[in-house]
Amino acid sequence: MQTTIKFIKQPTSEKWVEQALANLDTILLDHSHCERKAAGVALNMMFRYPSNTQLVRMLTGIAQEELEHFEQVNQHLEKRGIAMGPLSSPPYAAGLKAQIRKDEPARLLDSLLVSGLIEARSHERLGLLGTHCPDVELAKFYRGLMASEARHYGVYWVLAIEYFDKAEVNERLEELAMVESDLLANLHPEPRIHS
Repeated sequence: MQTTIKFIKQPTSEKWVEQALANLDTILLDHSHCERKAAGVALNMMFRYPSNTQLVRMLTGIAQEELEHFEQVNQHLEKRGIAMGPLSSPPYAAGLKAQIRKDEPARLLDSLLVSGLIEARSHERLGLLGTHCPDVELAKFYRGLMASEARHYGVYWVLAIEYFDKAEVNERLEELAMVESDLLANLHPEPRIHS
């Protein structure tokens, strides 16, 4: 059905694709929330680690790009007459954030790897939407975002190996990637990008 995405242990199920395609308006609204949150994550990390020059430089670019995507998704919402509003969150992001250790420097490593995993999954799922979405304009939009998502998870990986030993990074990534796959093992009843 798809190629293997680096970092991800288990590919997305066909059931998720079916659920997403049957609820495109909700998926699009959730996507807007995801882009806004992704920008916030990058900004929060920059504020938490202001002396990490390379991190600040690289995450500035990600925050800007996530905000551009947020605006683009909102334009698609407007075209479709979908009002911006709240959505309940599936357990995915909270489950991953619960794995972030509290003490430094482990907190930084886990924050980078969790962000990278979320971006990797986004890359995979936007690719699936780009391939299977019946709305030609929306499918093209999703395909256009795939490269950005791949670049984003690459940036988080580069930062992790910049600040930590590669063996330590790989070991922790393995643990977190298993948790990430377990969180998605059962399809959430409500359609979401990460459900």
